[in-house]
Amino acid sequence: MHKRRNILLVCIVLMLVTVILMALCSGVGVVHFDIKSLTESPIFWRLRLPRIVLSVLVGAALSVCGAAYQSVFRNPLTDPYVLGISSGASLGAALAILLGLETYLWGIGGMALCTALLTILLIFKVASMGNRMHTTTLLLTGVCLTFLITAIVSLLMALHQDKMESIIFWTMGSFASSSWLDVLILLPVVLVGLGVVIYHSRDLNLLLTGSETAQSLGVEVEKVRRRLLFFTTLMVAFCVSACGVIGFVGLVVPHCVRLVCGTDNRKVVPYSIFIGSIFLLLCDTGARTLIPPNELPVGSITSLIGAPMFIYLLYKSKRKND
Repeated sequence: MHKRRNILLVCIVLMLVTVILMALCSGVGVVHFDIKSLTESPIFWRLRLPRIVLSVLVGAALSVCGAAYQSVFRNPLTDPYVLGISSGASLGAALAILLGLETYLWGIGGMALCTALLTILLIFKVASMGNRMHTTTLLLTGVCLTFLITAIVSLLMALHQDKMESIIFWTMGSFASSSWLDVLILLPVVLVGLGVVIYHSRDLNLLLTGSETAQSLGVEVEKVRRRLLFFTTLMVAFCVSACGVIGFVGLVVPHCVRLVCGTDNRKVVPYSIFIGSIFLLLCDTGARTLIPPNELPVGSITSLIGAPMFIYLLYKSKRKND
């Protein structure tokens, strides 16, 4: 009980920090707002605020997905981007754009979900050959699929140049065209997904010990694994449909949280929600303010931070195995 109270207290503090940073970041940009102008500006209410809210939602979702994948696959190097799941979702989004499905409420999100689920299914099958999860095979499969999907998306852009600008948006990641509709579509998906992962946070701890051990301790391994993979992939798919591919958030945030509070997912998962929100909020604020009036893709900023960390983790993992 005391431990739960401490976790709740930390979450409340992190939530307050997130809200304060949202308020501060909302006034920063090419167009500056003071307290008086906030209530009067349509730019703030229709463009800036939904962008702030969406970046917080996506940051929370991608971070928790990364934490869940790392426990399910028992590998700290996995996240939706490295595994190729984000790229798989972007392929679905690109196909939806070419088919004109963006006019439908669940058009892009539904197609992104289908291709993301196919991607995670393929990765899981390949990496589990011989009834054992091979870490190297897992990473290599994800990297190879990312290259393959990137090539397919590039080919689609070359064949449909009139849709190139829209497809490029998904491949680079940006919150520039965020709207309240995006928030309303993503919000229930993220809330349900986060709830499922938090509910299974103890099971995630047991999965880290191995499937057989988890099974002996009462975890329905396959059922829990399938449920977690479905809901996390659902979140990734709808995040991609809202803002494109944003890499390494699910790698950086859970790793940093574990460095501070340990490996217990009952802490890692809820803390990652808020740290991920703060991380992506600050990255997006940097994307729209570093070189005004131009805007950088937020995916490039997260990759600049995440790629060196991935190399560091890979090096650390190699030294540990040696």
